[in-house]
Amino acid sequence: MALEAEVSAHYANGGLLKQILDALTAVGISSASATPGDLKSVDEFHVGGISATTALIDQLDFKPEMKVLDIGSGIGGTARFIAAETGAHVTGVDLTREYTSTAIALSKLVGLNDATDFRTASALDLPFEDDSFDAALLLHVGMNIPDKSALLGEAARVLRPNGLFAIYDIMKVGTETISFPVPWASSANNSFLADLQTYREAANEAGFVEVSSRNKTAAALEFFAEQKRRRGTDGLPAVGLHILMGSDFTTKFANMVSNISTGRIAPTELILRLG
Repeated sequence: MALEAEVSAHYANGGLLKQILDALTAVGISSASATPGDLKSVDEFHVGGISATTALIDQLDFKPEMKVLDIGSGIGGTARFIAAETGAHVTGVDLTREYTSTAIALSKLVGLNDATDFRTASALDLPFEDDSFDAALLLHVGMNIPDKSALLGEAARVLRPNGLFAIYDIMKVGTETISFPVPWASSANNSFLADLQTYREAANEAGFVEVSSRNKTAAALEFFAEQKRRRGTDGLPAVGLHILMGSDFTTKFANMVSNISTGRIAPTELILRLG
């Protein structure tokens, strides 16, 4: 699809793995000694970083025998965190081939290649049989997908009965137009924000029951303030999200903060169970 090609191109870097490895080297971390923790500032590509990941995962009760799917897995940070912390096996899928190859390489780098695997695929056409996973996650992905019903329906197809689906997306909460560029889109052409009610309706159509939901604006603003303090003191970290977002990182970050702080969008959790 043309739209998916445009979305993938938005995220592609061309030399992502090398940039990450070079950044690690710059702070004295060799490829032989790197740990999952060394990657956290670059591979948790969502508002709130590792704190937001932890807050979400703590609600899901993952166990070692579980098979978990991370839809839109990026360079694999969330998948590696779940595998390392819970023992569950995590499969990630992402539309951007470079993200998938980087995720595989980084998991091997930190010794988690047996606990994770990654494939390049669309969230709307997952390469798995029905009832393949015990749980699934979607972190900051829905903003690039116009058809929320198709997205939720495909997730439901690959989940086993009673499987959990944890969504953490940027959702529309106001009526004002947002400022671009933002991390997920350079312009409105590839941005498909929806409000929580739209997600709920799509979930209901797919057979999900809502477990809980939380607006994470307050936590996001605290996260942004801390990031600003750190940049003011130390500048950008060698290993950071600017590697993923490219040369207009500062503008994307500023627009994200403005859009959230003025109440136009909100990072929002929605946890569902397949009925």
